Amino acid sequence: EVLHRINFEVWEWEIYGFLWPNGAGKTTTMKCIMGLITPESGEIEILGDKTLSTQTKSKIGFMPENTYLYKYLTGREFLRFNGKFFGLTGEKLDKKVEELLWKVWLQDAWDKFLHSYSKWMLQRIGLAQSIINNPKILFLDEPMSGLDPIGRKMVKDLIVQLRNEGTTIFFNTDILADVESICDRFSIINRGSIIVQNKKVADLEKSL
Repeated sequence: EVLHRINFEVWEWEIYGFLWPNGAGKTTTMKCIMGLITPESGEIEILGDKTLSTQTKSKIGFMPENTYLYKYLTGREFLRFNGKFFGLTGEKLDKKVEELLWKVWLQDAWDKFLHSYSKWMLQRIGLAQSIINNPKILFLDEPMSGLDPIGRKMVKDLIVQLRNEGTTIFFNTDILADVESICDRFSIINRGSIIVQNKKVADLEKSL
Protein backbone atom coordinates (compact mmCIF):
# COMPACT_ATOMS: atom_id res chain seq x y z
CA GLU A 1 0.00 0.00 0.00
CA VAL A 2 1.45 3.32 -1.13
CA LEU A 3 -1.31 5.83 -0.35
CA HIS A 4 -3.26 6.03 2.91
CA ARG A 5 -6.64 7.82 3.12
CA ILE A 6 -5.65 10.59 0.69
CA ASN A 7 -8.28 13.34 0.67
CA PHE A 8 -8.17 16.83 -0.88
CA GLU A 9 -10.09 19.05 -3.24
CA VAL A 10 -8.99 21.46 -5.97
CA TRP A 11 -11.17 24.45 -6.76
CA GLU A 12 -11.85 25.84 -10.20
CA TRP A 13 -9.42 28.50 -11.50
CA GLU A 14 -6.71 27.95 -8.90
CA ILE A 15 -3.10 26.79 -8.87
CA TYR A 16 -2.90 23.86 -6.48
CA GLY A 17 0.45 22.50 -5.31
CA PHE A 18 1.10 18.93 -4.15
CA LEU A 19 4.30 19.06 -2.15
CA TRP A 20 7.02 16.92 -0.57
CA PRO A 21 10.17 14.98 -1.51
CA ASN A 22 10.54 12.14 -3.98
CA GLY A 23 9.02 8.88 -2.81
CA ALA A 24 6.22 10.50 -0.78
CA GLY A 25 3.47 9.38 -3.18
CA LYS A 26 2.95 12.49 -5.33
CA THR A 27 3.27 10.81 -8.73
CA THR A 28 1.27 7.77 -7.59
CA THR A 29 -1.55 10.09 -6.54
CA MET A 30 -1.47 11.86 -9.90
CA LYS A 31 -1.47 8.55 -11.79
CA CYS A 32 -4.57 7.51 -9.85
CA ILE A 33 -6.30 10.79 -10.71
CA MET A 34 -5.37 10.40 -14.40
CA GLY A 35 -6.64 6.81 -14.55
CA LEU A 36 -3.17 5.36 -15.18
CA ILE A 37 -3.42 3.39 -11.91
CA THR A 38 -6.65 1.98 -10.48
CA PRO A 39 -6.85 2.46 -6.71
CA GLU A 40 -8.26 -0.39 -4.63
CA SER A 41 -10.67 1.92 -2.80
CA GLY A 42 -11.85 5.49 -2.66
CA GLU A 43 -13.43 7.90 -5.10
CA ILE A 44 -11.98 10.40 -7.57
CA GLU A 45 -14.09 13.08 -9.21
CA ILE A 46 -12.87 15.39 -11.98
CA LEU A 47 -15.08 18.15 -13.38
CA GLY A 48 -18.09 16.49 -11.75
CA ASP A 49 -17.31 13.10 -13.37
CA LYS A 50 -16.46 10.01 -11.28
CA THR A 51 -15.90 7.74 -14.30
CA LEU A 52 -13.20 9.68 -16.20
CA SER A 53 -15.19 9.48 -19.42
CA THR A 54 -13.75 10.28 -22.83
CA GLN A 55 -15.58 13.60 -22.75
CA THR A 56 -13.90 14.50 -19.44
CA LYS A 57 -10.49 13.36 -20.69
CA SER A 58 -10.84 15.74 -23.64
CA LYS A 59 -10.90 18.62 -21.14
CA ILE A 60 -7.72 17.51 -19.32
CA GLY A 61 -4.09 18.40 -20.05
CA PHE A 62 -1.20 16.35 -18.69
CA MET A 63 2.58 16.60 -18.70
CA PRO A 64 4.49 13.78 -16.95
CA GLU A 65 7.77 14.39 -15.15
CA ASN A 66 9.66 12.59 -17.91
CA THR A 67 8.18 13.65 -21.22
CA TYR A 68 7.99 10.94 -23.89
CA LEU A 69 8.67 12.60 -27.22
CA TYR A 70 9.25 11.46 -30.80
CA LYS A 71 12.81 12.71 -31.23
CA TYR A 72 12.79 12.61 -35.03
CA LEU A 73 9.85 14.95 -35.39
CA THR A 74 10.29 18.72 -35.38
CA GLY A 75 8.59 20.82 -32.72
CA ARG A 76 5.93 21.84 -35.23
CA GLU A 77 5.34 18.25 -36.40
CA PHE A 78 5.08 16.97 -32.84
CA LEU A 79 2.39 19.50 -31.92
CA ARG A 80 0.49 18.85 -35.17
CA PHE A 81 0.55 15.12 -34.36
CA ASN A 82 -0.88 15.73 -30.88
CA GLY A 83 -3.44 18.27 -32.04
CA LYS A 84 -5.07 15.71 -34.32
CA PHE A 85 -6.03 13.61 -31.27
CA PHE A 86 -8.38 16.46 -30.33
CA GLY A 87 -9.91 16.86 -33.79
CA LEU A 88 -7.83 19.85 -34.87
CA THR A 89 -7.12 19.97 -38.61
CA GLY A 90 -6.17 22.35 -41.41
CA GLU A 91 -5.79 26.06 -40.76
CA LYS A 92 -7.20 25.75 -37.23
CA LEU A 93 -4.46 23.26 -36.32
CA ASP A 94 -1.71 25.31 -37.97
CA LYS A 95 -2.84 28.47 -36.15
CA LYS A 96 -2.96 26.66 -32.80
CA VAL A 97 0.51 25.14 -33.25
CA GLU A 98 2.04 28.49 -34.17
CA GLU A 99 0.30 30.19 -31.21
CA LEU A 100 1.65 27.56 -28.79
CA LEU A 101 5.20 27.70 -30.11
CA TRP A 102 5.25 31.45 -29.48
CA LYS A 103 3.64 30.96 -26.07
CA VAL A 104 6.44 28.64 -24.90
CA TRP A 105 9.22 30.68 -26.59
CA LEU A 106 10.09 28.09 -29.25
CA GLN A 107 9.20 30.19 -32.31
CA ASP A 108 12.84 30.05 -33.47
CA ALA A 109 13.11 26.25 -33.11
CA TRP A 110 9.86 24.91 -34.51
CA ASP A 111 11.54 23.29 -37.53
CA LYS A 112 14.38 21.71 -35.51
CA PHE A 113 14.24 18.02 -34.60
CA LEU A 114 13.38 17.28 -30.98
CA HIS A 115 16.57 15.26 -30.54
CA SER A 116 18.47 18.54 -30.91
CA TYR A 117 16.44 20.27 -28.17
CA SER A 118 17.98 21.00 -24.77
CA LYS A 119 16.23 19.77 -21.60
CA TRP A 120 14.68 23.20 -21.14
CA MET A 121 13.37 23.20 -24.71
CA LEU A 122 11.91 19.71 -24.24
CA GLN A 123 10.13 20.91 -21.10
CA ARG A 124 8.62 23.75 -23.10
CA ILE A 125 7.43 21.57 -25.99
CA GLY A 126 5.96 19.18 -23.40
CA LEU A 127 4.08 22.08 -21.86
CA ALA A 128 2.80 23.16 -25.26
CA GLN A 129 1.56 19.62 -25.95
CA SER A 130 -0.25 19.52 -22.61
CA ILE A 131 -2.35 22.62 -23.39
CA ILE A 132 -3.03 22.07 -27.09
CA ASN A 133 -6.66 21.16 -26.28
CA ASN A 134 -7.25 24.29 -24.14
CA PRO A 135 -7.82 22.11 -21.06
CA LYS A 136 -10.10 23.12 -18.22
CA ILE A 137 -7.71 21.40 -15.79
CA LEU A 138 -4.00 20.85 -16.29
CA PHE A 139 -1.90 18.25 -14.42
CA LEU A 140 1.86 18.85 -14.29
CA ASP A 141 4.25 16.37 -12.66
CA GLU A 142 7.29 18.37 -11.46
CA PRO A 143 7.21 20.76 -14.45
CA MET A 144 10.30 22.67 -13.28
CA SER A 145 12.47 19.64 -12.51
CA GLY A 146 16.10 20.16 -13.53
CA LEU A 147 15.63 23.69 -14.85
CA ASP A 148 17.90 26.62 -14.12
CA PRO A 149 16.50 29.70 -12.28
CA ILE A 150 15.55 31.49 -15.51
CA GLY A 151 13.79 28.38 -16.83
CA ARG A 152 11.90 27.95 -13.56
CA LYS A 153 10.78 31.59 -13.64
CA MET A 154 9.51 31.30 -17.22
CA VAL A 155 7.54 28.11 -16.47
CA LYS A 156 6.02 29.66 -13.35
CA ASP A 157 5.02 32.75 -15.34
CA LEU A 158 3.32 30.50 -17.93
CA ILE A 159 1.44 28.59 -15.21
CA VAL A 160 0.16 31.85 -13.73
CA GLN A 161 -0.84 33.07 -17.20
CA LEU A 162 -2.80 29.86 -17.84
CA ARG A 163 -4.59 30.24 -14.49
CA ASN A 164 -5.48 33.82 -15.35
CA GLU A 165 -6.91 32.61 -18.66
CA GLY A 166 -9.25 30.19 -16.85
CA THR A 167 -7.28 26.93 -16.53
CA THR A 168 -7.14 25.09 -13.22
CA ILE A 169 -3.59 23.87 -12.47
CA PHE A 170 -2.59 20.91 -10.28
CA PHE A 171 1.14 20.30 -10.03
CA ASN A 172 3.53 18.13 -8.08
CA THR A 173 6.76 19.62 -6.75
CA ASP A 174 9.41 19.10 -4.11
CA ILE A 175 10.41 22.77 -4.09
CA LEU A 176 8.73 24.84 -1.38
CA ALA A 177 9.59 28.13 -3.15
CA ASP A 178 7.43 27.10 -6.13
CA VAL A 179 4.45 26.65 -3.85
CA GLU A 180 5.07 29.91 -1.99
CA SER A 181 5.43 31.96 -5.16
CA ILE A 182 2.48 30.84 -7.31
CA CYS A 183 0.08 28.48 -5.50
CA ASP A 184 -3.33 29.56 -4.29
CA ARG A 185 -3.51 26.49 -2.03
CA PHE A 186 -1.57 23.28 -1.49
CA SER A 187 -1.38 19.97 0.36
CA ILE A 188 1.69 18.19 1.71
CA ILE A 189 2.02 14.42 1.40
CA ASN A 190 4.53 12.40 3.44
CA ARG A 191 4.95 8.62 3.31
CA GLY A 192 1.65 8.28 1.48
CA SER A 193 -0.44 10.35 3.91
CA ILE A 194 -1.65 13.95 3.75
CA ILE A 195 -0.07 15.90 6.63
CA VAL A 196 -1.15 19.40 5.53
CA GLN A 197 -4.44 19.68 3.66
CA ASN A 198 -5.91 22.45 1.48
CA LYS A 199 -3.85 25.27 2.99
CA LYS A 200 -2.42 28.61 1.96
CA VAL A 201 1.24 29.12 2.90
CA ALA A 202 0.25 32.01 5.18
CA ASP A 203 -2.14 29.71 7.08
CA LEU A 204 0.47 27.20 8.24
CA GLU A 205 0.41 26.98 12.02
CA LYS A 206 3.92 25.59 12.54
CA SER A 207 7.28 25.40 10.79
CA LEU A 208 7.61 23.13 7.77
